[in-house]
Amino acid sequence: MVQHEIKTSHPLLDEKGCLIEPGYTKGLLMDYDKTKHRGGKLRLKEWDYYLITCDDFAVALTVADNAYMGLDSISLLNFKTGWQHTAGPMSIMPMGKLNMPESSSEGNVISSDKNHYMKFIHKGDHRILQFYMKNFKDGKDIKGEIRLECPETESMVIVTPWKEKETAFYYNQKINCMPATGWATFGDERYEFPEGASFGVLDWGRGVWTYENTWYWGSASGKVDGVPFGFNIGYGFGDTSAASENMLFYNGKAHKLSQVTFNIPMVNKIFKTRGGCCGAGGVEATTAELTEDYMSLWTFTSDDGRFEMDFLPIMDRAALTDFKVLCSDQHQVFGKFTGKAVLDDGTVIEIKDFLGFAEKVHNKW
Repeated sequence: MVQHEIKTSHPLLDEKGCLIEPGYTKGLLMDYDKTKHRGGKLRLKEWDYYLITCDDFAVALTVADNAYMGLDSISLLNFKTGWQHTAGPMSIMPMGKLNMPESSSEGNVISSDKNHYMKFIHKGDHRILQFYMKNFKDGKDIKGEIRLECPETESMVIVTPWKEKETAFYYNQKINCMPATGWATFGDERYEFPEGASFGVLDWGRGVWTYENTWYWGSASGKVDGVPFGFNIGYGFGDTSAASENMLFYNGKAHKLSQVTFNIPMVNKIFKTRGGCCGAGGVEATTAELTEDYMSLWTFTSDDGRFEMDFLPIMDRAALTDFKVLCSDQHQVFGKFTGKAVLDDGTVIEIKDFLGFAEKVHNKW
């Protein structure tokens, strides 16, 4: 697959609200001006998502202004015990009131009410993430502060259109391998992110999406033989004929991949037959229809042979919201990657039990 790299800076959208140049870059070259979008007042979606991991636990933080719906979300995941929880208030019709920055390289994101706050503060060479939520779970509050270093590194940036709607677009940056330190408390429990063994990733997204989409996304950040290494992989939505979002990161440099396929194991669906008094009982049975078996071994393959991995799940952060018209079915699976990745110069990076995640998400939004 030909990968079109955008090499000059210019506006993201033309006067009709259409993308000027689909493709990828290794930094934010495009000038995103949200006032130029023509996809409809209720269709603009803007979010900042941070995931901070170490070997034993992780924290995920989201602030999203999706025009008709806003979301502030906190997730705490304990890989040693298998415990995880996600909570966050939704708001109706924020319509841009959060003033999400038009660049990831400057500006702050702040959202709060009497029971929570989310603060993503940009300080140039580092970012400070502060969060609090009353009664996060079982009457216990959660609170934390995390510092992410922002070294001069390349990142994954993709500019994606949709064939079926010319004013739909997605402008997305993924910054991997940000060194992290900090803490989170949940009730009487305290989680410390150890220096040198904790890393953050930023998913910075701005765009006008079509109504129904499914995406696959995977990411990991860490060190291999003491050198920062990570990757971003994904596909599933929009017209990616100009470029994929698949990229390796090694010692601050980005290495572009072609197509990567998520091979999720499948099993027969299980259903319950009617039976018993008034149909109250039932017997489980299977059908010929298949569904994903998220907690079995996945594999990843690439058309250029540069990303070949096994993925052993340890936790499925599943969430289903179904209001019929609005629906989100998410499976963010955390686990360990083992396999090889090949840099642009042919250097083979071998990894074993490398912590990361892979997900499948289906949205009607």
